Amino acid sequence: MAAPGGGLVGVIHLLPLPGDPLAGPGAGFGDAERRALDDAEALVEGGVDGLIVENFGSAPFVKGTEGHRAPPHQVAALALVARALLVRFGKPVGVNCLRNDAPAALGVAAAARASFARVNVHVGAMVTDQGLIEGEAASTLRYRDALGARAVAIWADVLVKHASPLAPLDARQAARDCLERGLADALIVTGAATGEPVSLARLREVAEAAEGAPVWLGSGLTPESAEALAPLAHGAIVGTWFKQRGEVRAPVDAGRVRELVAAAKGKFRAGAARPGLGARRRRPPAPGRGPGARSAGEARPPPGVRASRPGPGAC
Repeated sequence: MAAPGGGLVGVIHLLPLPGDPLAGPGAGFGDAERRALDDAEALVEGGVDGLIVENFGSAPFVKGTEGHRAPPHQVAALALVARALLVRFGKPVGVNCLRNDAPAALGVAAAARASFARVNVHVGAMVTDQGLIEGEAASTLRYRDALGARAVAIWADVLVKHASPLAPLDARQAARDCLERGLADALIVTGAATGEPVSLARLREVAEAAEGAPVWLGSGLTPESAEALAPLAHGAIVGTWFKQRGEVRAPVDAGRVRELVAAAKGKFRAGAARPGLGARRRRPPAPGRGPGARSAGEARPPPGVRASRPGPGAC
């Protein structure tokens, strides 16, 4: 399922849901699901290696942290779509519950048998358009264990877009904190805002600090920038560029997907191994399950993700 040397994960932006300020008259959950499946069809037709669904249409977002969790109907919609994507397309699926509801993303991923959850602020504190958001790595990892969902990888943003650190913090230290203190499974590097290009200097800093751990581009990859950016990452999460005319709220354009897939082919870093870290964090499989066992309907981890730790009921 992986492109040579890495992969591309296409973003499924859910439409505004009932109750959202951007929802039009008569907007319903069925509309959001149909659009999600149509976009996924175009992404898969164009050649992506994985999919990630997020509640993008539900702006303005709640913080997602303790006391400010995402509304239950948004979480339910994410779960329904995530499972439908996995069953219909058989690609690795990820979940991002905006703005930063890590428990919801993990719960959806566990229930839907998805492969990973994206967490925008996993460690530290960021000043965002939702206010101050503090990372919840301690409770997030314990919740993942409580769900028996150790096979759900945590992809953590490093100095995420639309945000600034509460105190001065360089990208190298932020990356190390995500991996060594937050125990993230992969890192994501973005530009300043949705669709904006990643700083080449920041990407280099994060890649060096990661010491071989998976690093993914989180915004701004284009056919023109692939030559410079792709060799420093194991893959890319792409939303805006895949849309018709490059407009973030437009449907996905399969032709644009094919164009970027071709431009990035063979340019991403091969493999993702961090000597010592995987061995130190590896845990024994749960009773009755071998190290590589997977239940029916489960997708493989996306390209560039280290082998996850299975547990009872894990996905």
